[in-house]
Amino acid sequence: MHDLLDPMKNPVTYAIPFFLLTILIELAALKWLDHDDDPVTGQPPTGYLGRDTRTSLAMGLVSLVFTLAFKVGSFLVYTLVFVHLAPFELPTDAWWYWPAVIVAVDLGFYLSHRFVHRVNVGWAAHQAHHSSEYMNFGTALRQKWNPWFEFFFWLPLPFLGFSPWTIYVAFGFNLVFQFFVHTETIGRLPRPIELVFNTPSHHRVHHGSDPEYLDKNYAGILIIWDRMFGTFQPELHRPTYGLTKKVETYNLLKLQYGDYAQITRNVRNAGSWRERAGYLFGPPGWTPEARTGERLSAAGAD
Repeated sequence: MHDLLDPMKNPVTYAIPFFLLTILIELAALKWLDHDDDPVTGQPPTGYLGRDTRTSLAMGLVSLVFTLAFKVGSFLVYTLVFVHLAPFELPTDAWWYWPAVIVAVDLGFYLSHRFVHRVNVGWAAHQAHHSSEYMNFGTALRQKWNPWFEFFFWLPLPFLGFSPWTIYVAFGFNLVFQFFVHTETIGRLPRPIELVFNTPSHHRVHHGSDPEYLDKNYAGILIIWDRMFGTFQPELHRPTYGLTKKVETYNLLKLQYGDYAQITRNVRNAGSWRERAGYLFGPPGWTPEARTGERLSAAGAD
């Protein structure tokens, strides 16, 4: 447990200085380099807005507290499963172990990410990350404060013999990788990389609110999951970033919990248990009259 809570054992700790340096480099590139001939979209990047970036940084800082609480709680459960229920223990010193746990965690991330996009109670937590209308490295730090759903998608891993502490190290690498796909200053990469890995081009699609881009490219590290499970979408044009309903606030509590407040009101006013279940577990924006899959944002409606 001590090693789990030790920030010096977390890959993200060592990446923080590089995150900040990368943001500064991106800012310099946006200021002094010509982006009129973007290799993918032919348009200049959205760049940075001071207030938006400060909001993203504040979200990232506070999320560290919630992430720590999540680690402590889930680690205890994973350890119980690993010690008492796992039929075998995989050797952490085997050459194949770390590639295996990184791939397994990445698959769990894909499934969790898809869930929080398609189930309203999950989207209420995740939508804060998508609330920015800018695509830059600062937006990568715009993290949710409610990471609890990931617990269920990683729960099979300790049962399959993966040591719990290695799950968190692998996820740390996953987060570090994902930071670098939040940018418009990089076009398409060589085809073999685009074929296998999540890239800035793929992730720009994921942050798009255009109909053809909604609920696509859930990948963390490997885009092969989206290709395998039918959720891949190539970048056809510059995305319109943000939620489908404009968010006109920088209030952190509204951005993080506005959708929860709307769900609570909807459930309280629902006329049947079926409607209550729909507001909780239907797709984002579900109403008894709405089309399945319509996207709304309570944070932008208040």
